[in-house]
Amino acid sequence: MQIGFIGLGNVGGKLAGSILRNGLDLMVRDLDKGAAQDLLDGGATWADSPKEMAEACDVVITCLPSPAASAAVLEAEDGLLAGFGPDKVWMEMSTTDEAEVKRLGAMVKATGAEPVDCPVSGGCHRAATGNIAIFAGCERETFEKIMPVLKTMGRRLLHTGDLGSASMLKVMTNYLATANLLTVCEALVTSAAAGMDLNTTYEAIAISSGNSFVHETEGQVILNGSRDINFTMDLVKKDIGLFQAIADRHDVPLEISPVLIDIFDDGIERFGEREWSPNIIKRLEEATGLSILAPGFPAEMTDDEPEEPGYEVIPTGRT
Repeated sequence: MQIGFIGLGNVGGKLAGSILRNGLDLMVRDLDKGAAQDLLDGGATWADSPKEMAEACDVVITCLPSPAASAAVLEAEDGLLAGFGPDKVWMEMSTTDEAEVKRLGAMVKATGAEPVDCPVSGGCHRAATGNIAIFAGCERETFEKIMPVLKTMGRRLLHTGDLGSASMLKVMTNYLATANLLTVCEALVTSAAAGMDLNTTYEAIAISSGNSFVHETEGQVILNGSRDINFTMDLVKKDIGLFQAIADRHDVPLEISPVLIDIFDDGIERFGEREWSPNIIKRLEEATGLSILAPGFPAEMTDDEPEEPGYEVIPTGRT
């Protein structure tokens, strides 16, 4: 099976690396050819256009920063749609709008190819080791067809239902992560203001009902001071905005979501859209005059779990 991969950024480059590391034939493309150099040195081939990749590959993966970027890669004159045909599969691994992935998916199906939205969740450190979680929205037959590819990139694989369902769930999980990030920031700053030791505070949260994935990852790089989680404020704003749009389409009167959006709008105005997202804590550091730092924490997260083959997660209540 020949796999194509377009978009070799923070996440995409690591996912493509997992495919190559696990012995699959890989063709790559990015606007910056330099981003592909390590993969090319490792045996991947280069596509001069998305069309060329679509014609040569059985499965083409896109992992891009915005819905507009994905649309451009598909719809351009030399785009993927010009090269797709029967028995091809398009896997959209970007975090995108479910309505947009359905629109693009309809055009993919019109060529005879099958579309899948399959965003990832779990952080860049797990993308690097092939231990990240992957959602997949598509026909069941298509899910089973791409399972060998999914298993090389991720550990926990969830078939979420029809096309678009994975994208919807992805923005919901990112919304929850954002809410958790802001409450972790408030907890750490309040603890420091109250004179608590921040190393002790971190451990108290980690062993208690207040623990979370965000605390165990972003909490550590906050306390280190690097705040480097390979995710920026503009991407947070995009994701929580997509979640708010889902709620608006379904007339859900959210109360917390608009507050999160306002906070990140303010953070972007103060610190810039490409600031690391955990530096949203700087709003509170500046307001209190406190520096939320503690010794012994890493500057960036690494996955200390061994790489394992992926497996399908079956939702509770199903067989």
